[in-house]
Amino acid sequence: MTGQQPNNPLHGVTLETILTTLVRHYGWAGLCQQINLQCFFNNPSIKSSLKFLRQTPWARQKVEDLYLRLTSSRT
Repeated sequence: MTGQQPNNPLHGVTLETILTTLVRHYGWAGLCQQINLQCFFNNPSIKSSLKFLRQTPWARQKVEDLYLRLTSSRT
């Protein structure tokens, strides 16, 4: 079981998948309303947002938390 995280709901889900899911659900404007980040407001793209989120742990945490709320409400 080394390396497995059975209790981590994000295990195996990439940041790109998380961001793509959120953009499909909220759109860029809606995502910016949910999490006020410039990378979602000023000329947003998946690539530039991923770069920012990978370098900014607190922002990545907010995105992951929103994804978990969205996916838990769908079940």
